[in-house]
Amino acid sequence: MNGAEVNDVLVFLAVVEGGSFVAGGRAFGLSRSAAGKAIARLEDRFAARLLNRTTRALDLTDAGRRLYEHGVAIRGAVEATEALSQSGTGTPRGIMRITLPDALGRRVMLPLLRRYLDEWPDVQLEVSFSDRVTNLVEDGFDLAIRIDVSSPDRSLIARTVMTDEAVLSAAPAYLEARGTPTSTQSLNRHDLLFFASRNTRQTWRLLDTDGTWLRAQGKSRLRADSGAALRDAAVAGMGIALLPACLVEDDLGAGRLQRVLPKVDAGTVKVVALYPHKRLLDPKVRRFVDLIASSLAGARKRRPSRAMRRTSGT
Repeated sequence: MNGAEVNDVLVFLAVVEGGSFVAGGRAFGLSRSAAGKAIARLEDRFAARLLNRTTRALDLTDAGRRLYEHGVAIRGAVEATEALSQSGTGTPRGIMRITLPDALGRRVMLPLLRRYLDEWPDVQLEVSFSDRVTNLVEDGFDLAIRIDVSSPDRSLIARTVMTDEAVLSAAPAYLEARGTPTSTQSLNRHDLLFFASRNTRQTWRLLDTDGTWLRAQGKSRLRADSGAALRDAAVAGMGIALLPACLVEDDLGAGRLQRVLPKVDAGTVKVVALYPHKRLLDPKVRRFVDLIASSLAGARKRRPSRAMRRTSGT
């Protein structure tokens, strides 16, 4: 098997794992048409159909399943060879495309991006600030940082890099006008600001002071797909928000927000790094994930600061 045929096999693997010709081609900087031609060449070589194509999905044939199994071994050998060519140093280089949550990315991740670029001058970063849960491979990202998501895609690894306290808060003006909740049941009379996107809708599970878990049932007249927008809405007096402490601690300290039901456990939120499952992870991705995990380790399971406790009246 020559080099061109090996490359076609790698494209075939990417198409299967990405679920489409578009995703498979994008992983190699190819168009949908070019990815399709790579599969066609393999089918001609092996005189067998590898994929059953429908309008919604791609299914492996028996021949395709056998080629996929052999292809995984071929890819492993290629990755091992590439690792040797990097002289064992694993020096990050090239372009890394990252997608970060908007508010968390700007507040927490930007300083880490600067440290990373200072340490590895041969790396260029392309960063998307968005709370939308994206298809990592199909959209061409090397890494995604997301809040409280798991990976439904078995081709992705999900690594928790920080665990933060979830905090209920609202603007003093809102609480003055609507009253300060004194129990979880009293949330039913309030406007709750929920995170929601096309595929995800936030629910609030709260551990009451009597040890009972319950789901908040208040009205939700405003939903948004941005943590930053929910924080801004809370500051503007539009309702009560449930957000990671790192996004609201400055507002709590400055009095723009006030903690609600401070004795109720609102749980924690996990900050997760998602990246493609590879036996040999690209050094630039591995080094960045290690950097954020070590840098944010001190913020795990964080407790409210003194300023936050003062504003909550505890």
